[in-house]
Amino acid sequence: MHFHYALVDDLISKEEFERRVEKKIDDCGDLVDEPTAAMMVVGELGREHVKIRGLSAKSSLFSFFGKVLDKTEPKEFDRADGEKGWVATLLLGDETGTTRVVLWDEKAGAALDTAIGDVLEVIGRHPGKSTHEIYALALRKAGCEITCTVPAGAGGLSTEPVERDVVLLAVDPPRTFTKRDGSTGEMTEAVIGDREGTARLVSWAPALLAGFPAGTTVHIVNMKPGNRPEGRNFSIDEKSSVAPTDAAVVVPFTPLHSVPDQGIYSVKGRVKLVQQPRSFTTRNGSQSWVRNIMIHDTDEELRVVLWGETALIPVVAGDEVEIYHATAKAGRFGGIELGVGRGSVFRVLREMVRPIEFSGTIIACPGSVFIDNGSERYLIEGTFVHGTEIKVRGILSGSRIIPEQTEHVVPDAATVLADLRKFREELKS
Repeated sequence: MHFHYALVDDLISKEEFERRVEKKIDDCGDLVDEPTAAMMVVGELGREHVKIRGLSAKSSLFSFFGKVLDKTEPKEFDRADGEKGWVATLLLGDETGTTRVVLWDEKAGAALDTAIGDVLEVIGRHPGKSTHEIYALALRKAGCEITCTVPAGAGGLSTEPVERDVVLLAVDPPRTFTKRDGSTGEMTEAVIGDREGTARLVSWAPALLAGFPAGTTVHIVNMKPGNRPEGRNFSIDEKSSVAPTDAAVVVPFTPLHSVPDQGIYSVKGRVKLVQQPRSFTTRNGSQSWVRNIMIHDTDEELRVVLWGETALIPVVAGDEVEIYHATAKAGRFGGIELGVGRGSVFRVLREMVRPIEFSGTIIACPGSVFIDNGSERYLIEGTFVHGTEIKVRGILSGSRIIPEQTEHVVPDAATVLADLRKFREELKS
């Protein structure tokens, strides 16, 4: 009874709670046991159990059931005040998702008495503003059954180094960061894929990934799994090694109809609808962009939101695209949408068709740049000044020109006059 009273101890006294539980048992004719009656009283006071998906709400306290999918052993650590502490973590899941439950100090010992597959009843709260973890205030084994699988991108709890073949889906340039002691260092971030899906990779030794462009398959030794709750993530350092390999690595895609409203997924499809990019000001005062598109496959459609520089990638209806490591969530107006921003990969697949040489006027639109000669118009990749005349040699892929060489064209006076006369005659007709 004390377990369930913890959910409502800010609402009624312990004596009143016990009185209500006893009355509930009497009202039910002794057909319910004490734990069931206590749960009924808790529910009447507005503190019902939630599904794991509901743990993203802003409540100060949660109660839920979860199946143990993974766990860590209790680990001793030193507190800031010099005292010893203990911590263990459980990965719990139900049919709606997963969450990490952190057990501190005396509660950490419960991990030793918990087995994979056990179902636990948990009372806990979020640590600060984070909604990805629950700090357990109380927990106990439950007699109910939960059937669930680990959602895509949920990751695990093991921190033992691994060795595997992966494909580099994206590799960012090295960037500088400031350490806790005030000194600086360099790091490189990447998105990788293997047969299990996608993951974020941080290299604390940027030279390890130098010279490997996106699309390269590599063999990584001593890759350490991270403990961040937002999907699979790994790190490498001076003790790791990265080498190219001929191994075939196929990254799985999730069919559009199978994408739920949470988790990290990779999908592919064809663009059906495209909106123009919209600029907005971020919280730190910088400018960014957002763009909405719709993709489809043979069975389903899916809304996709492109953020930041990704929103400015030229894309038109009919383009085939691949999206890696994107976050699914419930859309503001219903349905499901996939967010593609920092940490995701958005690819427009292009079939190289034929070489082309083309002259025309640059027409710059938000998110797209065209070259037009008055009778034909193509998308063109690159940065060009609106209204300039250029001659381009490159590759034509569908309706898109990928330049290999460009030069400015200065029209002669006779050509300009001829165009003006032609325009005047068209106006008269």
